[in-house]
Amino acid sequence: MRVATIASLGASALLGLGALFVAKVWLPNSSHGATRAAADEAPATALTPVVAAAGAVPFGQKLDARNLTVIRMPANAVPQGAYTSIQQVIGLDGGGPVTLTALVNHEPILPTKVSGGGAKPSVAATITPGMRAYTIKVNEVAGGGGHVLPGDRVDVVLVQDISDQTGVEGASRGKTLVSTLVIQNVRVLGMDLIADPASTEKFPPKTATLEVSVLDAGKLAAAAESGTLSLSLRRSGSTEIAAIPPMTLQQMLRSNGQGGALPAAAAPAAPRRLYVRRGPSTPSASAAPRGLVITQGGKRETVTVPTERFGS
Repeated sequence: MRVATIASLGASALLGLGALFVAKVWLPNSSHGATRAAADEAPATALTPVVAAAGAVPFGQKLDARNLTVIRMPANAVPQGAYTSIQQVIGLDGGGPVTLTALVNHEPILPTKVSGGGAKPSVAATITPGMRAYTIKVNEVAGGGGHVLPGDRVDVVLVQDISDQTGVEGASRGKTLVSTLVIQNVRVLGMDLIADPASTEKFPPKTATLEVSVLDAGKLAAAAESGTLSLSLRRSGSTEIAAIPPMTLQQMLRSNGQGGALPAAAAPAAPRRLYVRRGPSTPSASAAPRGLVITQGGKRETVTVPTERFGS
C-alpha cells in the first residue's frame, strides 16, 4: 500500500514538472509565432527613402555625402520636393549645394533649403531666381537700430530736401523735406557681412543688402543720389502695400494720421502764378487798351486795362 502511494506521488510530481516545462518553454514560443503570423498578415505601411541631414548643419555649409543620410518616412508624410537619394543632392551640376538655412539632425533636405549646385557660401546663393541683391548705406538709426536682421522684410523710405524747388508749399518759409516710400515689403539678405537668417547678433549696421527686382534696384540707385534712405521694419508675415504719396512735413502734420491721403479740405491750394502780357504797341496815343492775363491754377482770365496804365 505504501509503495502504491509513493508511486502515485512520484507520478504527480513528474506531471507537474512537465506542465511547468510546457508553460515556460512552449507557450511563449507559440505566442511569439502567432504574433509574427498576425504581423505578416497585416498590410505593410509603404515607406519612402528621404535624404536628410546626418547631423546639425550650419548656414552656408557646402554639402557632401558626410553631411547626408537616408531616412524612411511614410509616403503620405514625405515633404514635397524631397530628394530620395544622396546622389541627387551632391550630383547637381557644379557640385554639392550650400545650405541656405541651418539644418537639424534628420531634417529632410528640400530645394528651398539649399542652393544650386556648385554655389559658394555667399549672399549670391540665397538670391531668389529673377531677383537682384542691392546694397544701400545706412546707420544705426536708418538701419533699424540693430533690430533688422537677415530674413526680415522692410520698406525703404527716402527723405529729400526740396527747398530750392519753386511752386512747392513751404519752400518760401525755409527748409522743406519730402518723404517718399520708394519700395515696400522687400527681403533683407544681409546686414553688413551677416547673411545667416538664424543670426540674432545685434550691432549698429553700416550697410543693408536687399533682395529687389531689377527695376527696384534702379529706383534705389537714383534715390540714394537724391536724398537719404532708411529702413522701416515690417511685422513678421505682413504683406500689405500702402498707397502713400510723397508728402512734405507740412502735409504730414495735417494728414489724418491713418496713412491715407490728405482730407480734401486740408489739401494745399495750387500756387498762384501771375503773368502780365502787354498788348501790341502802336505809335498812336489813343491806341487800343492792353490786356492783362491772370492765371490761377488751371483758370485763365484776361482783364482789359487802359493803355496809360503801362509805359510804352
